[in-house]
Amino acid sequence: MGAVYFYHLSQSTLEQALPQLLAKALQAGWQVEVRGRTDDQLAWLDRQLWLGPEDGFLPHGRAGGPHDALQPILLTKTGQAAENAPVCIMAVDGAELSADEIGAAERACFIFDGADDARLTHARGQWKALTEAGCAAQYWAQEDGRWIKKAEKAA
Repeated sequence: MGAVYFYHLSQSTLEQALPQLLAKALQAGWQVEVRGRTDDQLAWLDRQLWLGPEDGFLPHGRAGGPHDALQPILLTKTGQAAENAPVCIMAVDGAELSADEIGAAERACFIFDGADDARLTHARGQWKALTEAGCAAQYWAQEDGRWIKKAEKAA
């Protein structure tokens, strides 16, 4: 069964943190799904990934294209199938993941803005529901420019 990691953003924005996390996932050799909730959010993420530095380019596409199965990073929205057989699923903007999806993946991540009370409350609810469903979980927060593990729950 996979593990779920919660990334509490407090010192960087999603557009700063997501490329770093995606780069690490690609370095591990993983196919990645980035799941959002709306087309607008995915269009924004797609633009942010294209606008990154050339030396840090992250190959990606939006779901619904002709080459979805070949995409190292596929941007999807809730309810849309990820045709790239992801090993890692990263949920943003409050997108949901089920315990079954986490169990089928090697890694799942929830990335959320800690300054947004609604997102923080939502992430806490996801932590509770998923750990009660038997998922192993880790909670990471930003401190002094680094990720620090704040909590861990075994499966």
